[in-house]
Amino acid sequence: MDTNDFLLKEECYQVIGCAMKVHSELGNGFLEAVYQEALMIEFSESRVPFEKEKPLVINYKGSTLNKRYYADFICYDELIVEVKATDGLHTEHTAQVLNYLKATGHHVGLLLNFGTTKLQYKRVIL
Repeated sequence: MDTNDFLLKEECYQVIGCAMKVHSELGNGFLEAVYQEALMIEFSESRVPFEKEKPLVINYKGSTLNKRYYADFICYDELIVEVKATDGLHTEHTAQVLNYLKATGHHVGLLLNFGTTKLQYKRVIL
């Protein structure tokens, strides 16, 4: 088994736990922004360090591009968290997190989907 499978294991566990609390309280059906705001409250109460909508710098051949991505959250200074409120997790969501990981040099991302009756989450590793 690859050691990358265990990168940020405890941090992912904490973030997923916060997401489960939010989903348990709100259920599905709200907009993504509602879940983001509720997650900020849970992160604060659980003492999960986070930055919301941090701009991600993209470099190309030594030049910084003007175009920026914005991660929904970066937790623990290295875990990218992307929030969705859709009918399910799709390949384009995974691709989005992979792009964020490439842009930042981070290695682990979490996709959280609140749009279904049960919280969906996926760990993405670069």
